[in-house]
Amino acid sequence: MRVRAPELRGRRWLNTGGRAPDLRGKIVLLDFWTFCCVNCLHVLDELRPLEEEFTDVLVVVGVHSPKFAHERQPAAVDGAVERYGVHHPVLDDPDLAMWDAYAARAWPTLAVVDPEGYVVAQMAGEGHAHGLAVLIRELVEEHTAKGTLRRGDRPYVAPPPPATALRFPGKVVAVPDGFLVSDTAHHQVVQVDAEFVEVRRFGTGVRGLRDGSAAEFSEPQGLAVLPAEVAAQVGYDVVVADSVNHALRGLRLADGHVSTVAGTGSPLRERVEPGGTAAELSTPWDVAWWRERIVIAMAGWHQLWTFAPVSGELAVLAGTTTEGLRDGPVTDAFFAQPSGLAVAGDVLWIVDAETSAVRALDLDATPQVSTAVGLGLFDFGFRDGPAAEALLQHPLGVGVLPDGSVAVADTYNGAVRRIAAGQVTTLAQGLAEPSDVLVDGDTLVVVESAAHRLVRLPIPAGALVDAGAHTVRRPRTALAAGPVALTVDFTPPTGQHLDTRFGDPTMLTVAASPSSLLVEGGGTAPGLARALRLAPGEGVLSVSVTAAACDEGDAVFAACHRYQQDWGVPVRVVEGGDGTGPAELVLDLRAVDGR
Repeated sequence: MRVRAPELRGRRWLNTGGRAPDLRGKIVLLDFWTFCCVNCLHVLDELRPLEEEFTDVLVVVGVHSPKFAHERQPAAVDGAVERYGVHHPVLDDPDLAMWDAYAARAWPTLAVVDPEGYVVAQMAGEGHAHGLAVLIRELVEEHTAKGTLRRGDRPYVAPPPPATALRFPGKVVAVPDGFLVSDTAHHQVVQVDAEFVEVRRFGTGVRGLRDGSAAEFSEPQGLAVLPAEVAAQVGYDVVVADSVNHALRGLRLADGHVSTVAGTGSPLRERVEPGGTAAELSTPWDVAWWRERIVIAMAGWHQLWTFAPVSGELAVLAGTTTEGLRDGPVTDAFFAQPSGLAVAGDVLWIVDAETSAVRALDLDATPQVSTAVGLGLFDFGFRDGPAAEALLQHPLGVGVLPDGSVAVADTYNGAVRRIAAGQVTTLAQGLAEPSDVLVDGDTLVVVESAAHRLVRLPIPAGALVDAGAHTVRRPRTALAAGPVALTVDFTPPTGQHLDTRFGDPTMLTVAASPSSLLVEGGGTAPGLARALRLAPGEGVLSVSVTAAACDEGDAVFAACHRYQQDWGVPVRVVEGGDGTGPAELVLDLRAVDGR
């Protein structure tokens, strides 16, 4: 059955001169994204080569479908489109009308519409570039033969170029006589003096991955200064989390020389134990020196890693790769886009952006992860008070104040918050997406990212705030209490197949928050189906799946491709009466109609 694509309607169009683009006769790839989501940012990078290869037949349309309240604001959407280099039309859909019309269930979701206006494929998650390229080539051949394909330039209209010294800066760190700041959207690292006057820049400003004195970065974020004795051994002073290059770079301040010290430039796709510098990383967002290692906030992999500069060894410090909020031993903890780090003795403080949480890792005894503030993936707000009840909104930075309390860059609330003695207060409001905080004497240096600047704030306690709580509008899926059949629907792309000669090439992980929701069926095991038993209540069912598909043919050395997706499915489990929910949950790893 062919399904006609719903007409695209929203609040406004971006990157089109304000007009709805003419999509007739084009292959259209809809990218349902939100700018808080690191997986969505990965997809933006994956789509760029497709846009270049099929520039005269393919139109990518980003449908911005916000999760957080802040992401509904027009100025925030405008800033995100510029910040992340989105060079295709974007439909601003603040009420998720198109999300509902296309039955999207996860960020990101992709839908392909053929030149005749029919939906021919829909898929969730990242890692679909190969399958999309195969499908687009098939559509080009089919609709060229039918005469229904219209070639020509893409309907992209570039906005006016910005003119600020910094552009969406990310993180800041102290160096002698001043600071280093990652000038993220300019793809550079900038040294400024104590008054924030620019001293020099590192990097050409061209997006790329190149070492040497004319280095290239791609959206650098976190910065960590090495101890002098370690810097002398390795030949660089600062470790840079080069987020979109999925790499750590070493910056030598004396002459500006940059080297790649970890990562390959390609994102991590396999759940493997990291080894040396040749290991792949996944969107390193922040770095900090702690216990003779560099700690990496691996936002794209929902883990903390460590890097030893002298030996080059990489290792997992904490996290399972499942996205969520779960405390306990480091091997069992869940994180969700860890994006900021700060050190206080034996305690490492972490801001977990997607759960709007502040976490702590304590190695004093048995390594444990605990939560100071935060409730889960879909709860956020702006509320002071007892830490167990306080709310943040997508924080990105954290720092330790002189008295041992913690300052938080509460990014989407435009505030700096303080956690002290089990209470949360607000130190400052009205900031434009603060993304990092750093103590400098009796002041805080704040990276005010969306205002493209650094500012100083005093450290005194602030006034109490309670502006209410929010829950993501995304509706909960009703399921029946008791037995529930979970199935992941996976169709390999054209030209590939599941190769079972060496065992089951799939792996399924299931967990729940709260854990009491999942009575049976949790854990990791091969397969794309699982018999669950659920208890009545509300929560989030976390499902993670991987599958390997190989190119057609029986050759032992046929190329294989890995597909992965994580879902956090809000559920309401009911029993009895008319409210009994369905006893089946089907999730699509890749769904292709008739192909």
